[in-house]
Amino acid sequence: MTVLVAVASKHGSTRGIADAIAGELRSLGLAADVGEVADVVDPGHYEAVVLGSAVYMGKWMPEARRFVDTHRSVLDTVPVWLFSSGPLGADDPKPAGDPAQLDQLMAATHAHGHRIFSGKLDPNGLGRSERLIAKAVHAPSGDFRDWDAIRAWAREIGARLHA
Repeated sequence: MTVLVAVASKHGSTRGIADAIAGELRSLGLAADVGEVADVVDPGHYEAVVLGSAVYMGKWMPEARRFVDTHRSVLDTVPVWLFSSGPLGADDPKPAGDPAQLDQLMAATHAHGHRIFSGKLDPNGLGRSERLIAKAVHAPSGDFRDWDAIRAWAREIGARLHA
């Protein structure tokens, strides 16, 4: 079985999550390709899709939402899982809650599930305006990704695909 792990990542943190998911799926004997949503021309030859996006201002990135709109007919025919990346902090990641329009994304893709994973904030990789916003909202710096949780979720997906 071939799985597409498609991702919209602005600074690479969400791409790292996608790479970890694909790596775990491969370790389970599945073929998994990772691609930026803007670069995926035809997802039609995949038998499953894991689709993720960084969350900014409470929303998925526009290119991830466009991917859903553009490839809705394909996503209708294969198992789909969604993930979001963005909350920051170790003990009580903020912002809490699902991204806006998640219900519509779930309905459009008939997704089997959605997970939110904490992200990473490296102020050195941000532009000037992004640094000002991060400072204004007191966003904590650091890598808050929970690799064990990410790999465990990928194993759940793999088990469902093998079943």
